Amino acid sequence: MFLAFKILKKLLTLVVLAAFIFPMYLLGLTYYTAHTSLPTGSDVIVVLGAAQYNGTPSEVLTDRLKEAKTLYIQGLGKKVITVGSNETGDRTTEAASAAQWLSKNGVPKKAIQVIPVGIDTLTSTQAYAKYMHQKKYASVIIATDAYHCLRALTMARDQGVKASCSPTKTGPASLANSGWKYLFREATAYGVYITVGRHGIHITDQTKK
Repeated sequence: MFLAFKILKKLLTLVVLAAFIFPMYLLGLTYYTAHTSLPTGSDVIVVLGAAQYNGTPSEVLTDRLKEAKTLYIQGLGKKVITVGSNETGDRTTEAASAAQWLSKNGVPKKAIQVIPVGIDTLTSTQAYAKYMHQKKYASVIIATDAYHCLRALTMARDQGVKASCSPTKTGPASLANSGWKYLFREATAYGVYITVGRHGIHITDQTKK
């Protein structure tokens, strides 16, 4: 009886430790990736979708587009892919509004690929990865928010794509302006993905803010 109690006590201790250590690991890795991610020359650049309003990209999406434009001008990618579908009632998609912004701001139309698919990070990643495999593109730079980098990178690599991330430098989702709330949200979403998402249980993140 005493031995059984000792074993139970050890198990409970391990559970408590795991419940503390795992969230700290997620937070630490999300924070580290956000602060150390750098783009490397790749076949394509992808702009992950965010909200748009009647064809006008939101501030968050605009910041991602600015980052993608800079990467393209620097010659770090030959093509810019925009992804993202629309909400009920929208007259256009996130991908289309993003492509329009790019073409109006110096990126040639022939260098833009519109994929109007994706309601969240996972479905958007699956959509652009499918296109990349079809076109024999092997590597991608993901233009997105800093704290979003870890999850976006992980999902891309799980789809068989070599990926790097280029975090936005300005705006509400930049490191300078992101608060702990965004860090906690992304760390939690990453934890959900690696524990259940990889096993086919899709819990949408709806990161179109």
